[in-house]
Amino acid sequence: MSPLKMPNPSARLLKAVVFTTLSHPSSSRKRRRLFLCAKTMSTLVVPANVSFVEDAETLRKACEGWGTNEKAVISVLAHRNATQRKQIRQAYWNLYQEELVKRLESELKGDFERAIYRWILDPEDREAVLANVAVKKSSDYHVIVEIACVLSAEELLAVRRAYQARYKHSLEEDVAAHTTGDVRKLLVGLVTAYRYEGADINARLAKSEADILQDAIKDKKYNHDEVIRILTTRSKAQLMATFNGFKDDQGTSITKALLGEHAENEYKRLLRIAIRCINEPLKYYEKVLRNAIRKFGTDEDAITRVIVTRAEKDLLHIKELYYKRNSVPLDQAVAKETSGDYKAFLLALLGKQD
Repeated sequence: MSPLKMPNPSARLLKAVVFTTLSHPSSSRKRRRLFLCAKTMSTLVVPANVSFVEDAETLRKACEGWGTNEKAVISVLAHRNATQRKQIRQAYWNLYQEELVKRLESELKGDFERAIYRWILDPEDREAVLANVAVKKSSDYHVIVEIACVLSAEELLAVRRAYQARYKHSLEEDVAAHTTGDVRKLLVGLVTAYRYEGADINARLAKSEADILQDAIKDKKYNHDEVIRILTTRSKAQLMATFNGFKDDQGTSITKALLGEHAENEYKRLLRIAIRCINEPLKYYEKVLRNAIRKFGTDEDAITRVIVTRAEKDLLHIKELYYKRNSVPLDQAVAKETSGDYKAFLLALLGKQD
């Protein structure tokens, strides 16, 4: 297999916009502007000026003595973007010859520790960890679908490379080893896909493949090789055109058509999730949060996963959709279902300020 290419993260960075003001945790005298981080749909608020050495020192002090100063940890890490968090980890190592990630793992506990751990990792490493946990637990296979279908082609390649480096196995090898049958075919196809990222579409092809999908659903051949081929080889723009063509012809969305009158199974469930993640990722994430909050016994893992993975990307949009769908602000819903430092950290990522 040819070597995987890493994306250029700097190519995707956008200018920040001024948001508000807040004191830097290491200085009570200075007022520094805070910025809505990177992309405009992010909820992350970061200072205009950051000293990675000061941040490393703050985190070191937070972990010294009896008990951990969780508020100090949150004040730093919840207001730094991925590039800055990487620089803080490096500064911490340079100062103390100790890995910050491991130190925080040993100091923190429970849902707060898991949230901080996932947040402090580089995005591709985080997704690799999430995939590794999911691949070993069939009820979490939807997380693999999320990663494969929401990320760009370059981002997915970076995750696959990070997975290989961390676990000494390829992601597709582990997926294949832990799955069987149609689920294996679908998941392996999705994680190994390298989709064209452009906006060009072929209208005739979209019509043709919408017809193929219609026939497969009508004949209950959801696992037909053509269905998997279409989902794993076409660009997202092309697939959206195909799904729109399906809806125009059938008067219903393909995800609703897949529900139909037939019994749900794991393959069909993952197939619908793949389509939703490609076609309507923001609505998909809103539903994940809604289900995680509404279910008997809050699903903290799902709440953490969505907030941590989307805070620097499109969580502002997801918050808007959540309010529109539930008539309750997302930060209010999260605050009601969580507590302590875990709650404070999630609310900070959601953009709440003290």
